[in-house]
This record gives sequence, C-alpha cells and structure tokens, in this order.
Amino acid sequence: MWRRMPVLMTVLVFGYAFLYGPILSLMVYSFNENRLVTVWSGFSTKWYGELLQNEQILDAAWLSVKIASVNASLAVILGTLAALTLVRFKRFRGRSVMQTMVTAPLVMPEVIIGLSLLLLFVAMQKTLGWPEGRGQLTITIAHVTFSLAYVTVVVQSRLSHMDQSLEEAALDLGAKPLKVFFAITLPLIAPALLAGWLLAFTLSMDDLVVASFVSGPGATTLPMVVYSSVRLGVSPQINALATIIVLVVSMAVLIAGIVMYRKEKRASRLS
Repeated sequence: MWRRMPVLMTVLVFGYAFLYGPILSLMVYSFNENRLVTVWSGFSTKWYGELLQNEQILDAAWLSVKIASVNASLAVILGTLAALTLVRFKRFRGRSVMQTMVTAPLVMPEVIIGLSLLLLFVAMQKTLGWPEGRGQLTITIAHVTFSLAYVTVVVQSRLSHMDQSLEEAALDLGAKPLKVFFAITLPLIAPALLAGWLLAFTLSMDDLVVASFVSGPGATTLPMVVYSSVRLGVSPQINALATIIVLVVSMAVLIAGIVMYRKEKRASRLS
C-alpha cells in the first residue's frame, strides 16, 4: 500500500491540475492588459472597471440572482414537504408515482425539460391567458421544477437518518406536531436545508439550456449573456466576470461549510 502512495499522489495532482488549471489560467488572464486573452502584455485591472460599466451583464447578473434566490427558497419549501411525505408516510396511495415524479428531473435531459415546459407555457397562455409571454416568471417556474428534485433527495436523506425519538418524546410530553416540527425537526435538518438551498441556487445560476427554452426577449440570464458573448470570441470582461464568480462561490462555500459544521455540532449535542 505504501509503495503505491507516490503513484496515487502523482495521479491525484495531475487530475486536480487538469481540472483546476484552466480555471486558474482564466483568473490570471483576467488581469491581462491585452485584449487578446491568450497573449500576456502586462498586469491591469481595467477589465474589471469595464465589466462594472457593462449594463447588459449587470442586468443579466441581477436577474439571475433574483431568479436563483426565489427558486432556491421555493424549492426548499416544496422539497422539504415532499421529503417529509415520503419519509414519514411509508404507505399511501400514489407513493410510487410521487417518488418517480420527484426524482424524474434528476435523470431527464435538460433539453426535454426545457422543451416540455415551453410547450406547457404556450398551451397555458392560449387557453388561460397566463403566463403572459415568457420571462422571469416562466424561468423561475422551470428552475423550481428541476431544483425541487435535488432538494428533496438531500432533505430526504437527512430525515431518513434522523433519530425520531426526540420528536416522539416531545409528542408524549404534550407538544403539538407543528410545535415539534419547528422546535425539534427543523433545527435538526437545518444543515440539509442550507445545503439544498445552496444547491438549488447554484443550479439556477448555472442553467443555460432550460432558460433558453422558457425565456423571452425581455429576460436574459447571465449564462445566456456569457454564452452569446463567447460565441463571438472570448472577451477579457468574461474572464473578469468568471473570476468574480469563482471568488464569490468560494466564499459562499466556505461560509456555508462553517455554518453547517456548527449546526452539525449542535444537532449532535441534542441527539
């Protein structure tokens, strides 16, 4: 085993270098003075200044943040309810159908999801007059559709491994089920809720295919703007945008890790 350690470490280093090397290169060249992203001509931060003056990118980023926030919040609420139903109620009519419908977006291609939702919105607009056109609302509904599945799986896994004796003890002492949920169950599954929220937020911010189907002329998300810009040639502003996103995501993951670690310690003390 110890003889193979250098080989394993070498493979690991090359693997991580292959994965993260392009990202580091992109971040380094975001400080390149030259407009050509592959030719280094000196250190400069001018592309960050131009990025902050690019209204198209700023508007798209703000729209993506709003959609992702609403999507993550709704996905956590609906996913938690679905997980509670699947874990606490083992036998009820239609359970297998519900399980299949919840997990279907995990394996279904995004092209199929986007096309089916587009046809649904067009049919609803013709018959019901709602939604009027395609924009922020339709993108949010579409993102909730597939984000819900990921949140349900995360919360369901947490509920399945949770000790229910604390809830049963609280019920025996006279606490109402709603009080037990908010006072005991919710704090215990809080790390899973936070993880599900961050996962749903990330999926929404990263989505391009589904949003391209269900968006209209007045609603362009950040991935759509980046994709259209890259098709015409990689711009140093895109490098600067990617660097900012990497730094923000890294900070968010670090903070979330600290919060989840503290909540896990509190939950272990309660259990």
